[in-house]
Amino acid sequence: MAIQLMPDDLANKIAAGEVVERPASVVKELVENSIDAGSTVIKVAVQEAGLTEIKIVDNGDGMESDDVERAFFRHATSKIRNEHDLFHVRTLGFRGEALASIAAVSQLEIKTSTGENAGVKLVMAGGSIKERGKCDARKGTEMTVRHLFFNTPARLKYMKTIHTELGHVSEVINRLSLAHPEIRFELTHNDKPMFQSSGRGDMLQIAAQIYGNSVAKKMVKASHETLDYKLEVFAAKPEINRASRQYVSFIVNGRYIRNPVLAKAVMQAYHTLLPIGRFPLAVITIEMDPVLVDVNVHPAKLEVRFSKEKELFDAVEQLVSKALRQQRLIPEAVAPKQKKIQEKSEQQSFSFFESKPAKEPEVQQEQWFFDKVKETAPPIIEEKQPDTEPEIINDSSFEIVQEPEYVSTEKENEPEYAVPAMYPIGQHHGTYILAENEEGLFLIDQHAAQERIKYEYYREKIGEVEKELQELLIPLTFDFTQQESLIVEQHKTELEAVGLFFESFGGHTYIVRSHPQWFPKGFEEEIIREIVEQVMQESKVDIRKLREEAAIMMSCKRSIKANHHLNYDDMFHLLEELRTSQDPFTCPHGRPIIIRFTSYELEKLFKRVQ
Repeated sequence: MAIQLMPDDLANKIAAGEVVERPASVVKELVENSIDAGSTVIKVAVQEAGLTEIKIVDNGDGMESDDVERAFFRHATSKIRNEHDLFHVRTLGFRGEALASIAAVSQLEIKTSTGENAGVKLVMAGGSIKERGKCDARKGTEMTVRHLFFNTPARLKYMKTIHTELGHVSEVINRLSLAHPEIRFELTHNDKPMFQSSGRGDMLQIAAQIYGNSVAKKMVKASHETLDYKLEVFAAKPEINRASRQYVSFIVNGRYIRNPVLAKAVMQAYHTLLPIGRFPLAVITIEMDPVLVDVNVHPAKLEVRFSKEKELFDAVEQLVSKALRQQRLIPEAVAPKQKKIQEKSEQQSFSFFESKPAKEPEVQQEQWFFDKVKETAPPIIEEKQPDTEPEIINDSSFEIVQEPEYVSTEKENEPEYAVPAMYPIGQHHGTYILAENEEGLFLIDQHAAQERIKYEYYREKIGEVEKELQELLIPLTFDFTQQESLIVEQHKTELEAVGLFFESFGGHTYIVRSHPQWFPKGFEEEIIREIVEQVMQESKVDIRKLREEAAIMMSCKRSIKANHHLNYDDMFHLLEELRTSQDPFTCPHGRPIIIRFTSYELEKLFKRVQ
């Protein structure tokens, strides 16, 4: 077949397939143009999730009359002039593809003005101009996109339900609001308000509108600046966690991005603070010289490439970790009924298709100051909760310990600890220690507490061990699959570098006659198999990760279990050891160690206060 050039309308439709995936793609591209135009107010109105109509109105700079038609040519842009500009991009749009692609698959109308002269109105269908005229001189741009994919009906087959498509539209607005809290965004669907931000530049207020007030109040803020980066973090305490990774948002130079490497940095900062299978909620904004980031590596510009990725990884991990570890991460108990109400409220507040205009966060706060803990703990902020039904406990498994009246053991020069002094008063089911102080009643999981103590001990000891090998009287035997055998043979150099020497023993069987001394007794075979698994997945061995996992295994196996009764002295010393730990709030697996019932909450349960 002879090679020929495609007609322009066909080429535009093909290009639209990359840029315009669904109505949310149109919203994203047009709103980003409004942001680049210096808008401070952007209104988005969609009908039938955008499949029928999308209207974007802004108060930005607008366009001159001569530029309006040119803006719809492919690769027409005001953002870049040469190759140098391509690597110094400071705008959200720059390729000049969006308007041409959207116009090619829709019926489009634009009204725009710089505010100095009469505005220009342009009507297009399928990429062709149908009408041109004048409009009022209001500064800004109004873009209306109707009947998306009207001339490419095959694309409509891939559209989901109205519910789903509206969710994607709302997600775009949420992300842009996080990236630009200084802009007031409004979103309506079928003429009903869905979302409205204040545009005051308050990130926590935006977070409250998207995730809910209860989540925003549990977020901590930290910032850091280096020669290359300016970082700001809003991270939720570990008690606020989710079942997927999508709740970690990265904003780079005002652009929402996805980056698995930075996501891993955040996960490492939350290491041992979250249960397995749960993920954090955080917003990380990064300002940097555009020359250090390439934004032209993804069709939708959602992924970027960093030139100093390792330095940025370390900076993000350290800042998030520091922000969390400066907080007292003791979750407060919530009555079952209240917890269900709270969880439902949070889910609805984040639901993209059910979000509503949020009011200013109203936080009712009380500060309680206590003499005995004033040197070791920050003031506790109590919030009034809705009335709850008291839970009636009919259980005879409480052990009440007769202990002497306690006196504060804190010295004037004693170092500050993250957890205040707690005094045991009993034990529940031989599993949970009941303790108290002036702040209220505490429940401590004794197994999780000792896991944390032993984990920090073993982590330090394992890290001190030299690289000597331990010879084995009886070699360890490993039967691998053919694939595993090939990996072992291919990576023998890496394995030997960490002290593992595999000898072929016929077929796919290997023996190991020695191993590094730091391998904990009883876990040798498990760790060796973990090393082989690492090599299969990553083609390298991460000794730091292996030692970490070994410390976790040892701490779990050698800690006191549930249904183990302790006397007063045992409980007191366990709490004192926990108090001196670096991270006394969660066990190595991320489960909480301490839960607090404030005096106010207890009085509410017993109807002493209303």
